[in-house]
Amino acid sequence: MTADQEAWFDDAAGPLVRPYAVTGGRTRSDTIGLDLITLVVAVREHADHLEPESLRILQVSQKPISVVEVAAAVNLPLQVVKVLLSDLITQNLMIYRSAMQTTTQAPSPHVLQAVLDGIRKL
Repeated sequence: MTADQEAWFDDAAGPLVRPYAVTGGRTRSDTIGLDLITLVVAVREHADHLEPESLRILQVSQKPISVVEVAAAVNLPLQVVKVLLSDLITQNLMIYRSAMQTTTQAPSPHVLQAVLDGIRKL
């Protein structure tokens, strides 16, 4: 068998490491409540003890960026990025700021009816 025949994968196949291997088998990070629009920013640009995925996250997070944008930039699943971000925040390599909750109450039935009436007029 030649070297060309041994290579059964190509660059289009994507990474060969499964997401659970990147996070050490963890699928959730319950310590920090990160959602899609939580802003994160790196405190440092580099750390010697980090895995390549975490280093890429630090590099793309030099300016404030949302969690979902980080996931898109590093091309990893969102849940994997949340776990890695939580690790980086715990290690004081990143800081975060959650979106402000503007209301804790459900809208009144009157407001909902007005929205529904407006949609029906379209």
